[in-house]
Amino acid sequence: MPAGAAEPDDDEVGRRFAAGDEQALAWAYERYAARVHGMAVRAFGPGPDAEDVTQQVFVSAWTGRAGFRPEQGPLPAWLTGVCRHKIADTWARRDKQRRATEAAIADAQAGPARGSAPVDAAVADRVLLLGELDRLGQPQRGIIELAFFADLTHTQIAERTGLPLGTVKSHIRRTLERLRDRLEVDGAALHA
Repeated sequence: MPAGAAEPDDDEVGRRFAAGDEQALAWAYERYAARVHGMAVRAFGPGPDAEDVTQQVFVSAWTGRAGFRPEQGPLPAWLTGVCRHKIADTWARRDKQRRATEAAIADAQAGPARGSAPVDAAVADRVLLLGELDRLGQPQRGIIELAFFADLTHTQIAERTGLPLGTVKSHIRRTLERLRDRLEVDGAALHA
């Protein structure tokens, strides 16, 4: 925009967004990201899930902008709908992972079926680890996921979460100690 020019109102941002104006995407993010993030935080608490949903909303909205009709409603309302869908998708994914983990744990605890091979130790350990991860609260679970599944450094995790570096390191150390202790107890029981 030329220096001194006023930013467009919300209706104009919506029209430009629908037309594919990238500056409108920047304005939309600047104006509405806090609202979207607030919805995600209410659904998941502060942390990686809320941040991921916020990002997914704007990526999905931009790639699916052909579905936005400014004459049918304002852009913030449409983004709220996109956010609700992304929250529901994330809950569904979490629930599916939880059910799969519970089923695997139940299978592992039931022991091998007659005539089948015994449960592989690595598979059993993985199932136990997934079960323990499900028991972790935030921010510990999010930090561990960022460290081991997203392969981020402690510094990167601190930047992404907004937590002090020392806090991130402490959470990782304590969580790994807890997981080790639990796996030693559960693993001994499973392999006995």
